[in-house]
Amino acid sequence: MSQKPSLYTSISPALLHLYDVSDSVVVIIDVLRATSTIATALYNGAACVIPVDSVPGCIALGKELGAITAGERDGKVAEGLEYGNSPFEYPRDFIGDKTLVLTTTNGTKLLHMALNNGAPIVITGSFPNLDAVCTFLLSQKKNVLLGCAAWKDRFNLEDTLFAGAVIDRIGEHFHINCDASQMALSLYKEAQPDLYEFMKAKNASHYQRLTGFGLEKDIRYCLTPNGANVLPIYRDGKLVAG
Repeated sequence: MSQKPSLYTSISPALLHLYDVSDSVVVIIDVLRATSTIATALYNGAACVIPVDSVPGCIALGKELGAITAGERDGKVAEGLEYGNSPFEYPRDFIGDKTLVLTTTNGTKLLHMALNNGAPIVITGSFPNLDAVCTFLLSQKKNVLLGCAAWKDRFNLEDTLFAGAVIDRIGEHFHINCDASQMALSLYKEAQPDLYEFMKAKNASHYQRLTGFGLEKDIRYCLTPNGANVLPIYRDGKLVAG
């Protein structure tokens, strides 16, 4: 019997250095809202999404490429950028065939950290593309690191819930000796009947932050499975639909 690949969960970018990602598929998870928005843009026909980790870098690259520049800092559209981090800003008639240059508080930073640590395959995951992520991870037969973007290095519920959802679906195909993964699975099983109500009942920090900006619709969309079931994969400096 061949040995199963291993699966680990990093619940914060501050912990990423504890994991060897050099032979792993790394899943960047930033449910509210970066990776949900990336999946949505690609699902709606964007040519690619280029993740950059700074606002000035985003503006400069957007000018150079004639691309749409977008992103947020602390949940609001970043100063100097045209668009924000809401999946509803990227319908097909707007984003189709266009390049989106995106910078976010947590998700794009973690993606660059994974690349800098030598990850050979980087994809992005969120509830809207849950099935695509699971199908890809099973097909690769490689070690997996589920990387939660969290919030400014602090643990958050929604990214860990997504890690739990992945483990719930495909965990049996992996060797899991990782307490963070077990915790993620337990949380997800508790939350599964209604993720939105779970986030609300737990007074989740990001739920509060986005609700404060009137973004309940975004939260509900970002917690709903398979509304944008495409696989964003990082190739040659950009995320494309795999």
